[in-house]
This record gives sequence, C-alpha cells and structure tokens, in this order.
Amino acid sequence: MDERSLHRLIGTVIAPERLEDDCAVIPCGDLAMVASTDMLHETTDFPAGMTDWQVGWMAVAVTLSDIASMGAAPGQVLLAVGLDRPQRLQGIMEGARDCCIAFGAELVGGDLDAHRELTIVSTGLGTVEPEHLARRRGARPGDVIAVTGPLGEAQAALNGYDRHTKELLEPRPRVKEGQALGRAGVSAMMDISDGLALSLHDLLAVNDCGFSIDTALLPLPAGVPEGEGRALALYGGGDFELLFCIPPAALPVPGVAAHLIGEVIVERAVLADGEPLERRGYLHEWKG
Repeated sequence: MDERSLHRLIGTVIAPERLEDDCAVIPCGDLAMVASTDMLHETTDFPAGMTDWQVGWMAVAVTLSDIASMGAAPGQVLLAVGLDRPQRLQGIMEGARDCCIAFGAELVGGDLDAHRELTIVSTGLGTVEPEHLARRRGARPGDVIAVTGPLGEAQAALNGYDRHTKELLEPRPRVKEGQALGRAGVSAMMDISDGLALSLHDLLAVNDCGFSIDTALLPLPAGVPEGEGRALALYGGGDFELLFCIPPAALPVPGVAAHLIGEVIVERAVLADGEPLERRGYLHEWKG
C-alpha cells in the first residue's frame, strides 16, 4: 500500500475534495489562504553528505514549492524539529531562515523535541486572490501541458552526476513563476517533486480528461545520456518544478520559462508517445 492509496481512507474522515491539491485552501477575508505541511526524515529525505544548513533549507523549500503550486505568495513558515543531536540545531535554523528570506517568507516559530532520527515538519501559509488560485482540477482538452524547468536533475545527482548536486541539496521552489502562472490563468497546476509520471496520474485522478506527452520534448538533465536522462525526467523525484496546463493563447507568460511537453486530451488516460505511461515515482509505501 502506498500513500496515495491511504488518501482514500483519509477521504472518509475529511471531505475528499480537500485532499485534491498541494495545499489546503482556507477563506481569509478577501483572499484565499493556502496551508501546507511536510514531514522529512533523515534516512528517507536527506541525502548523505548534506550540511545542517542544507537540511534546513530543504525543509522549507518543499513547503514553499507546494504554496507556489497554488499560485500563492508565501507568508509564514513554522518548523517542528525532532532533533537527534543538539549541536545541529543552529545550522538547521539558519538554513530554514535563509530559504524563507530568499523566497519572501518569514520563519515565525515551531516546536522542538528529542528524536532518535532527525525529523523535521515544516508548515507554510500563503495567500492569493481567489480568482488567481491555481488548483489541480480544471484541465481542459486543448490546453497545453508544460513544466517550468529541467526534470530529473535531483535523481541524476543521486545517480552520481555531481554537476546536479546543488539542485538536489538546495532546491529552489518556483515561487515567482507560480504566482505569474496563477495570474495568467492556468487551468491546472501542481508541484512535481514526486516525479512527472506520478504527477500526471495525480492530475488524472481529479480531472475528467487525459494527458498526452511527447518524451522528445522533455527538458532533460544536462550531462546525462539521453536514454537515462529521459527515464530520470519521467520517474525521478526531488525536482521542485511546476507542472501546469494552460490555454495556448495564454502563452508566453512573462517571467516563466515554460517547456511545452504535451497536450490535454479527451480520453481519460496518461500517455507518453501514444502509449500508456506507468504510474511510478517517489512514493512512501507500507509492506504487508
């Protein structure tokens, strides 16, 4: 069983439509507030060799990427740190603060306790005008499918391509791009950190249409053989790009380097080069 399967159980307790997006959406006066929380563990989420500063940076970046996917401006971030060794705290907090500053957020508090394994939970809030709120649901046949940058770079670094180490250890959420795309009228958008193939299937789950991509159009990680790079672009996790659908007439969007990779189709399927694309990517799983 994987985490997506467990969403069905959560949907018996919380309204299922609340689970469709990267963030929860909460009315906030004339604005919409978006809220996201992410849990990261040392053994599964922080690659070996990371500095404590990079750990703090990544913990915030994953949450800001979710906020970006909603077209929202980041506001406040809270960090709960389950700390294995006290001397790590300063580096973690400085990295978290610096990531907030870099992308227009503010680190405002959190929680601290002792853990056997370093575990960090980051919670972020953002705001957006309701008419510019971007959601996963809303794709329409005839829209183009695009991403904001190269795919597979983080996995390439894990595979030994050191030129991509910075992308792996110090990801940069597409905050400004997300806001620009929300204002431009994207029909559907999401964070792509679990991999392109899995993200397309996530879009399929909440839309009444399908998604067809051309793998020759994928922006691949530099310095990686083409075949391997294409596989990494499809299935590798850890990239903090945005995947979006948008009417062709809305392009180009100022400030956004949009890489067109396909189109929204009537048939409810995910296709790559005309063939069904395997539902595979970065998933937490439980055996038994």
